[in-house]
Amino acid sequence: MRSPVIVPALLSMVITISVACQAQKRATAVKSDALLQTIATNFEDGAKQYKVLKASLPPGRFPKTYYPQTGKSETSGSGWWCSGFYPGTLLYLYEETRDTALYNEADRILGILQKEQYNTTTHDLGFMMFCSFGNANRIKPKEEYKAILLNSAKSLCTRFNERTGCIRSWDSKDPSDFLVIIDNMMNLELLFETTKATGDSSYYKIAVTHANTTLKNHFRPDNSSYHVLNYDVNTGAVKQKKTAQGAADASAWARGQAWGLYGYTVCYRYTKDASYLQQAQKIAKYILSHPNLPADKIPYWDFNAPEIPNALRDASAAAIMASAFIELSQYTKGAAAREYLQVATTLIKNLSGADYKAAAGTNGGFILQHGVGHKPAGTEVDVPLTYGDYYFIEACKRYKELSK
Repeated sequence: MRSPVIVPALLSMVITISVACQAQKRATAVKSDALLQTIATNFEDGAKQYKVLKASLPPGRFPKTYYPQTGKSETSGSGWWCSGFYPGTLLYLYEETRDTALYNEADRILGILQKEQYNTTTHDLGFMMFCSFGNANRIKPKEEYKAILLNSAKSLCTRFNERTGCIRSWDSKDPSDFLVIIDNMMNLELLFETTKATGDSSYYKIAVTHANTTLKNHFRPDNSSYHVLNYDVNTGAVKQKKTAQGAADASAWARGQAWGLYGYTVCYRYTKDASYLQQAQKIAKYILSHPNLPADKIPYWDFNAPEIPNALRDASAAAIMASAFIELSQYTKGAAAREYLQVATTLIKNLSGADYKAAAGTNGGFILQHGVGHKPAGTEVDVPLTYGDYYFIEACKRYKELSK
């Protein structure tokens, strides 16, 4: 399947994209000294918190969440889908603070994570391996990291099915089921980067095929997305459109909308396919024009949650949106670009306040409070989440970089 195909045009495209992005940065960046100071404080506070988190970790375990009501922490093994966010956040914080203790801890935990490069039972290898080893390789490139990322991409591709045109998300007891969740858009960056690193276009082709199939089937006329689609593995036809973590099959689970926004923005970065940019902009319009979006822009855990206005907010969805809106603003012109950047600014400001950012030494060492993992299952509800921290720090970094 994977005969090497060199794509020099793609490399030229990358250079062109980089120049265009720099021009857009100059055009749309709005420097706020006050927010930059807040962001600098976030990096310093985050570094302190992650040292608290490090000190509480049992050997060989990864942070998962913390329950403020009981003071108990929950950890996971390396196979949990969130395992890459802890080293990824450590590496982001190291870049900003140059605190070698953070880098050394990231290096330690990467040694435990590396075996997941051969894990073919999950679609989450982008989260697990690119957020971790991808950042490690970007900061201090090593041949070892490159090999791990390549093996991770190969493992992810084993879950691709040509008939459905998708990468399988979850396995099912029914052999005819082929389950795909909107979250899977976030794992395509690993494949795009692998083509960029190797010149082998097969990874790129799988990524765009998955993105195109998802674009065709996962979205409603109002540009909100279903959480889960079930394809017939034999015919490729859609059998079901439903939810797992949302309020209802027809509702708009907030983090799902954030995954789509971020995922299609990333697809546009690598392909310059206008349909991906348009889809990201359509998702953005759905989010920003929704009557249930609160004034502070921190979304309820589901845009159609029955408890609104008393529904829980999801800081993790807000953090993902903030990071995505910053990047999307660089590919968009005029009033829309300004709106995206202003919303990202509002989100960062509000997530940095006492309502969402934990006080030093509290929250089990996590940075953000009030994330919602899987409310229908009653798990990780109104607690800190590793991916909330990761995308919050990423959003802060992206804003800072715009202001250079």
